[in-house]
Amino acid sequence: MTTATSMQDLLTGEDLLKISGLEFMQQTLAGTLPRPPISVGLNYTLYTVEDGKVTFRGTPEFEHCNPMGTVHGGWYGTLLDSCMACAVMTKVPKGSVYTTLEYKVNIIRPIPPGTEVEAIGITQHSGRSTGVAAGELRGVADGRLYATGSTTCIIMKMT
Repeated sequence: MTTATSMQDLLTGEDLLKISGLEFMQQTLAGTLPRPPISVGLNYTLYTVEDGKVTFRGTPEFEHCNPMGTVHGGWYGTLLDSCMACAVMTKVPKGSVYTTLEYKVNIIRPIPPGTEVEAIGITQHSGRSTGVAAGELRGVADGRLYATGSTTCIIMKMT
């Protein structure tokens, strides 16, 4: 998977409107489009893409911890926002874009630094103007549930 190193590596708005959200996600998974820059610093990658479902995998490390030495809630939130919003993106038609309107995270237990987790986002609704998805953050090795989330995204027709 390629990594964007500058703004010029990312798709322009005009090019983005030429493909569906599912095609965008599939091309990102295949490495023909670069992975999002935020995923590099937060140590997570796109793992699977299906129509209405997206999975990321990541491992929080010491640099993702708060002053108490536990994984920062923002790490959970970013990973869940990514999988849930990208699940909605798989439903966005060509000529439209989307963005997160709001999301909620419920942290159930701390993720020990160095633990690989999987963030699974599943679209629950996708209409003309909104998309709703749910997410779970689970340990890869043991399936342990670390957090859940929900999101609402706005879908905007641009053409």
